[in-house]
Amino acid sequence: MYTLHYAPDNASLIIRLVLDGAGIPYRTALINRAARQQDSPAFRKLNPTGMIPVLETPQGPLAETGAILLWLTDTHHLGPQPGDPDRGPFLQWLFFLSNTAHAELRTIFYPHNYSPTEAHPAHLEIMSARMLRHFTLIDAAIRQHPQLFAPAKPLGAYAVVLSRWSHLYPADAPRWMTLAAFPALEALAQAQEARVETPVIARAEGLGAHPFTDPEQPNPPEGSVY
Repeated sequence: MYTLHYAPDNASLIIRLVLDGAGIPYRTALINRAARQQDSPAFRKLNPTGMIPVLETPQGPLAETGAILLWLTDTHHLGPQPGDPDRGPFLQWLFFLSNTAHAELRTIFYPHNYSPTEAHPAHLEIMSARMLRHFTLIDAAIRQHPQLFAPAKPLGAYAVVLSRWSHLYPADAPRWMTLAAFPALEALAQAQEARVETPVIARAEGLGAHPFTDPEQPNPPEGSVY
């Protein structure tokens, strides 16, 4: 059985949606961010960068959201396998979500890591505009490749979680994301919420009744988002 090292409403949520959606058994291990447990020697042994999530597998611990999703896809046949005509588009959009959209969204969450305090409003304006362009591309990709961006599948789960975060974080920043502006992404969010496992995960992480179509600030029963 796998062990998913997680924190509420962190990137581990993407992995959790995929594992539960596929019915893959796993246990969870909470990383208490409020206590900086991600910096503990034990966790740094699993992932030297201290980033969440980590998935412990029989072959050893695996970090990086995109890498975990690719490993699960190939191990459990959750998407196109090598030789499938859809393998190329799958890899292209997985790497776009992980290396471009997710990476750039994080700069909005943690502006102090990328710009001086007086430049934070300009940073938000620039990066939110970039993210809206990214969501336009994602919306088009969902329409072009609905079988790849299915709910609870790696690309679909990744896309709806990025959309959720864009509505919520940082909590004190102006809001810039409107889900209705991206109809295919909105339909995907609705489909993900309609799945039986989504309310279970939402309760476990305190994500509210409509975690993807009407996101609200999380109130996790254990652990901390930050």
